[in-house]
Amino acid sequence: MQNEPSDAVERRSVVPVVCYPDDTLPAPDMALYERVRRAARKVDEVRVPPREARTFEVPAGGFFRISSIEGSQVGDLNLHNLHDLSERFYSGKTRALHGTHVTTGDRLWSSFPTLRPMATVTEDTLDWYGIDGFGGSVHDVIGTRCDPYTNTLLSGGDYHHCCHSNLVRALADHMEAPLHEAEALVHDVLNVFMCTGFTRDTGQYFMKASPVRPGDYIEFFAEMDLLGNLSACPGGDCSAEHSSDAAACFPLLVEVFESPVEALGSWERPAPNGYDRSHGRGEG
Repeated sequence: MQNEPSDAVERRSVVPVVCYPDDTLPAPDMALYERVRRAARKVDEVRVPPREARTFEVPAGGFFRISSIEGSQVGDLNLHNLHDLSERFYSGKTRALHGTHVTTGDRLWSSFPTLRPMATVTEDTLDWYGIDGFGGSVHDVIGTRCDPYTNTLLSGGDYHHCCHSNLVRALADHMEAPLHEAEALVHDVLNVFMCTGFTRDTGQYFMKASPVRPGDYIEFFAEMDLLGNLSACPGGDCSAEHSSDAAACFPLLVEVFESPVEALGSWERPAPNGYDRSHGRGEG
């Protein structure tokens, strides 16, 4: 540890500045989404078993809802453009634009080079939780997903029902492709219902018992045709551990709703990002 410089207090007292002010982001039309939702009809549902993952498809302009149905359970969500799986949810940029946790009115953004909204949160029954005294909140975009590589690094053992492996198996089944091809497309997740934050003293990522209860849900408007992939985390409510068979785990339910074309009115699918991709060399 180095000795503090004479102006240490002054340096620490500098007022922070938000990196990406969001007042110039295109705002979602929540009133439109509410009207469209009333006209939407359920067309599919997928039950995600404990310690497994399942894929589902959502049409552009439709909605999907993830619900707790039997017990407190968190889920790890991947999203892809249904027609181009390389365009996928970008948790890091979503975090930079909206914060460490998302709720109603926030959007899930896609990866470069498209960087556009993939889905918009339209309802969240846990939006009352806010930020607790530990700095914890719900639905985080800071955790990466539990995975067998970190598990082996920390414990020395192989565990195959981490969310990463669950997502790989489910995507491989959807693609009818080898595991290694699917694994290259699995990405950092939205930790649905997970309550997390950073410790104040060491800045370490923490988890605590999720406040989710049966009947709670989070719902999204699909800004494009989506392929979803959801894992019911082996940590259950993540109150103590993950990547094991010890925690009590429960299924999650995904419901898909299709919207009538006439109800969507003037809504349009978001266009790809307008950057010319020249990167200063005129080769875009």
